Amino acid sequence: MTEDHAELTASFTALYGSEPEGIWAAPGRVNLIGEYTDFNDGFVMPLALPHTARAAVARRTDGELRLHSTDVPGGVVRLRVDGLAPHEGHGWAAYPAGVVWALREAGHEITGADIQLTSTVPTGAGLSSSAALEVVTALALDDLFGLGLDAAELAVLAQRAENAFVGVPCGVMDQMASACCTEGHALHLDTRDLGRRQVPFDLAAHGLRLLVVDTRVKHALGDGAYAERRAGCEEGARLLGIPTLRDLPYEELGAALDRLAELGADESVVRYVRHVAGDNQRVERVIALLDAGDVRAAGPVLTAGHVSLRDDLRVSCPELDLVVETANAAGALGARMTGGGFGGSAIVLVEEARADAVTKSVLEAFTAAGYGSPGVFPAVPSAGARRLV
Repeated sequence: MTEDHAELTASFTALYGSEPEGIWAAPGRVNLIGEYTDFNDGFVMPLALPHTARAAVARRTDGELRLHSTDVPGGVVRLRVDGLAPHEGHGWAAYPAGVVWALREAGHEITGADIQLTSTVPTGAGLSSSAALEVVTALALDDLFGLGLDAAELAVLAQRAENAFVGVPCGVMDQMASACCTEGHALHLDTRDLGRRQVPFDLAAHGLRLLVVDTRVKHALGDGAYAERRAGCEEGARLLGIPTLRDLPYEELGAALDRLAELGADESVVRYVRHVAGDNQRVERVIALLDAGDVRAAGPVLTAGHVSLRDDLRVSCPELDLVVETANAAGALGARMTGGGFGGSAIVLVEEARADAVTKSVLEAFTAAGYGSPGVFPAVPSAGARRLV
């Protein structure tokens, strides 16, 4: 048992009076390309980070759910599994509690649990800290109660917890990334049928590095901006007479935009449609470049994705734009915001030899602009959810 595992076991035992039955981990993620496409049945390409949420868990048989996080001030949250109901608050605890609710709603008999959580995934950074909490809880309960669910099924249940219990209308990408990514790969995911392919993504072999720049500007996707964009995308698909924007071929985008204008669609709907069709095509371009071994050529595609997120979807912010502009000016191959936006993180594809210089330029630019110092670290494609002990 590693020192970290021993520490989590000890804190669980001190809190609940007995040892956990196991320890599980689920990672956060960065999304290489394909943003706001997942709830449109589109394509995404995330990779798991080495940063994880870890859970020490033991079963209960008395219907009580006890939740505690080492990362949040406050005591144990005590809930009854048969009294869980959506949209009742509970703060951070709504994410693991929502998973218990979703499992029970799906017919799985969860009779209670003691759960101690700790996480190294930065919160509010657009790196899916909430999905990591959901997936690690789902995996632990699946193991302990012998539910026999596979990784994709756990991800879908975790998404339902966030959609229906917490109230955030997210797509399935974050949970699928946390549950299904593998070390050394990016995950090419078709969010319509959950078809997936592990794409080798060994940047070091190409002399490259992918940096994550956490602006430390906090976002909150439950504030309505995310939901408004989802509704706008659905309105665009309705006006075009297609099930979802996934069904709009990129080659027909120009004609579709003209049609929306003729129908009097709101200009925001036009912009959202242009972004989603464009980002689906950008995922396909990046896949083709990786398959051809031309990783460097993906850089400009990332930057084009950022321009679309900034101008069409309008989910960027001055700090994210500064990362992209500064990194590219300092010699990066490409950069873009990643995640839901309104703050959070950007990714920067850079030559290994230029990584320190680009990082220095970004830090200096933030100081000059009067912003707080961002966090910068390499994104190393890591393993998905797994049992540790």
